[in-house]
Amino acid sequence: MTDVAKKVQEYKDSLKQKAEHLIIKGFPEKIVKLNDVLEISNFKNRDLSDVHQDLNIPVPPPASAQNEPNSKRPRVDESEVSSNTTIEGTRVYSLPNGVVPCNKRLCELIHLVKPHIRELVEDSNLLKMWISFMIPKIEDGNNFGVSIQEDTLAEIQSVESEAAAFFDQISRYFISRAKIVSKVAKYPHIDDYRRAVKELDEKEYLSLWLVMCEIRNRYCSLHDIVIKNLEKIKKPRSSNADSLY
Repeated sequence: MTDVAKKVQEYKDSLKQKAEHLIIKGFPEKIVKLNDVLEISNFKNRDLSDVHQDLNIPVPPPASAQNEPNSKRPRVDESEVSSNTTIEGTRVYSLPNGVVPCNKRLCELIHLVKPHIRELVEDSNLLKMWISFMIPKIEDGNNFGVSIQEDTLAEIQSVESEAAAFFDQISRYFISRAKIVSKVAKYPHIDDYRRAVKELDEKEYLSLWLVMCEIRNRYCSLHDIVIKNLEKIKKPRSSNADSLY
């Protein structure tokens, strides 16, 4: 065996050991840890109004002409109004109170959630490679155990894809919030835009809570399906032809 082949085999053996340790010991520990995270004050019994934050965008005073009691609006002839006329908002050159900050409380929760998302992606990838290495060569007949490996592998790949999508969900929140905040800056007198920011923040809080629940649930489901079929996954071709569950 060449040095390269030897190193590849050592890598495969090391990966198998890590995966089995992860399933038997690592996953139960992660499930308990995630349950504890969901019980802490950041997620439990929090009123949705707690995630509201001032935008730091003041409402400018009305135009001076509108403050005069006897002032009248200039009359505009209909013939002078173009059919393409659009209503423009306030030109935003700078914000008088400085930067409009991100939602501090939600950023803290995102900072808490993201490492767990990354770990689920990494753990799913490890299990995927572990099962792939144990799939035997293709032969005619007696492939029931192999089908269990393939079904388990498909479930793991689904979990990996779903976990990766959680990152995209977080980035979309910041983009959506930035667009609404820019509307607040341009149309500071319209309260609906300010309310839309609050509603979006509440939605993201619930989404982060749901993501944490889904991460815990995915660890539970992966642990359950692998433990129930561990012998068939490690030794797929046997005389035992029990169903997946």
